[in-house]
Amino acid sequence: MDYSAKIKHWDDIAVGNVETFTKTMTQTDMVLWVGLTGDLNPVHIDKEYAATTRFQDVIIPGLMVAGLIFTVMTQSTFGNVYSGQTLKFLKPVYVGDTVTAVATVIEKMEEKHRVKIKTECYNQRDELVIVGEGQEYIM
Repeated sequence: MDYSAKIKHWDDIAVGNVETFTKTMTQTDMVLWVGLTGDLNPVHIDKEYAATTRFQDVIIPGLMVAGLIFTVMTQSTFGNVYSGQTLKFLKPVYVGDTVTAVATVIEKMEEKHRVKIKTECYNQRDELVIVGEGQEYIM
């Protein structure tokens, strides 16, 4: 497959560029995630147990939600290499929640040919559920 038209080069990326991706988190997604990762935390898979927690219901695994960030990072710097990511989980995400991941280029570091990207996830109520910062090496 020819990706040449999609590859982002240094001059294609500017401070202030924004990418978004939205997805509704489903029970099927969560079952697939648990099967793929082996994450058997009962707060994610057992309604009875989850009802006894502060969340009152099963919650989507935080790293599964953060996976949406990787989509917008790729859109921002397609064809380059992820070099780091910080994450802070602020609010739970439940089955049926619609999450929008946002990536905003906040800095270009010429000497290292890297970019810093502010990463955020919002639920359908426009509440910030995850915040962080990613970095990419631009080839």
